[in-house]
Amino acid sequence: MTEPPKDWSFTSHIDADLRGAELAGADLRRAVLDGSDLEAANLSGADLRNASLRGANLMKAALDGADLRGARMVKAKLSFSNLQGARLDGADMRGIRGKYAVWRDANWWDAKMDDSLRKALAKNWPRR
Repeated sequence: MTEPPKDWSFTSHIDADLRGAELAGADLRRAVLDGSDLEAANLSGADLRNASLRGANLMKAALDGADLRGARMVKAKLSFSNLQGARLDGADMRGIRGKYAVWRDANWWDAKMDDSLRKALAKNWPRR
């Protein structure tokens, strides 16, 4: 028997240790996860609209198909993470680190980000 997706909408988990957390399909709308350690967490298909992930460690996290519209991800660590097919309209991704992340079919061009990251993504993950 599988558990239904978690509902953490409108909750606060500041500086929480959530390494490897199973949050696939979770409702995390407007959740505050600032400074949290989400390394290797499964956030596939999660609803993170308007969530705050400032300074969060999302290294090796699965964010494929996640809805990150309006999310605040300033200075988040996204290296080696999977953002394939993620919705990023209006997401604030300034100052993030995303080396070796997978951005295939993610609309990164609709997010706020530093010019250096924008140039790197345009080169490696061209807009379709």
